[in-house]
Amino acid sequence: MSIEVGSKLQGKVTGITHFGAFVELPGGSTGLVHISEVADNYVKDINEFLKVGDEVLVKVVNVEKDGKIGLSIRKAVDRPERPEASERPARPPRSDRPDRPARPFNSQRPSRPQGGSRPQGGGGRGPRPNQARPSLSFEDKMNRFLKDSEERISTLKRQTESKRGGRGARRG
Repeated sequence: MSIEVGSKLQGKVTGITHFGAFVELPGGSTGLVHISEVADNYVKDINEFLKVGDEVLVKVVNVEKDGKIGLSIRKAVDRPERPEASERPARPPRSDRPDRPARPFNSQRPSRPQGGSRPQGGGGRGPRPNQARPSLSFEDKMNRFLKDSEERISTLKRQTESKRGGRGARRG
């Protein structure tokens, strides 16, 4: 009997491993049901779902050139399709949601008072991206990057040398 992709067959579980179950198909051939194809939900232990000797309905997912047969129990079960968008209940409008006050999409946020919890200006690693900055050429950007990198490296070297006891700690 030739096994074709998409066909549903009755098989018998002949072996269970941590990654799936081997199922003997009609005609004597054996295929593998991967653990992810056993059930619709997460399967931590395949032994909770299958035992050796169980009769199962499987769907042939793929047949490789070297004779390996990929099977699925999950896809063999006929389930109704998911409801279309028109059949789903409509989402409530944003204004009807109780956990958030309604606000037009493009409205501006209220400004923060000066005594807010965030520091104003100067904090962080540099200028904010939305502040106006003259556009730099690629070479200028590279030069700035190299300068910053060299400063950071020299700072790191100074800090590690001071922890080791200065320049005298090197042996050459």
